Amino acid sequence: MPGRRTGIVAMLSGAGLLGASACGAIGGDAAAGAGGAAPNTPPSNTAPSETPPSDTAPSDGTAADSDPCAWLTPAERSTAGLTVPGERRTVGSVRACDYTEPGAGGVTVTFDTTSALADLRPDGPASPLRIAGREARRVADLAADDGTCTVLLAAGATASVHIDVSTADFRGTRESCDRAAAVAELIAPDLPGRAG
Repeated sequence: MPGRRTGIVAMLSGAGLLGASACGAIGGDAAAGAGGAAPNTPPSNTAPSETPPSDTAPSDGTAADSDPCAWLTPAERSTAGLTVPGERRTVGSVRACDYTEPGAGGVTVTFDTTSALADLRPDGPASPLRIAGREARRVADLAADDGTCTVLLAAGATASVHIDVSTADFRGTRESCDRAAAVAELIAPDLPGRAG
């Protein structure tokens, strides 16, 4: 719902079920994989936590305290080809939501409250985009066709949203980019910071 969604980062990893590693780094807390983006800070060895974050809505108008799994309604998930509800995760101190489609791959939406879009250093070929009037980048190696794609969205002066998508068979990069862009289009209007 637009009133409750203020930021999102989607990361399609399917890490546990698919044996794939996460595709993006958030706030220097996770190692970037193919197509991911790391901030311009040294990474540490912090692993994702299984502890679900609280569902407290932010009081300052940012998405820092909001629940990424609440950002897509069931109808919006269906539009993006996601049939399963998301699973709450944290990577370091950053909230994320994993959507793992059995046998197909997954999407992870993460809100990085520590790195603006300009601070990110993508691990792979990056192309500038505009999504819902917002500055964005697509990170994908179309020639390698490894099934991974990341869309990075500006979300204010000190934050960004990462939408990482990968497939179970590690093929179909263009399709992964289509899915990442579809998720980005759904969430971009409600992110903090100005579009335009």
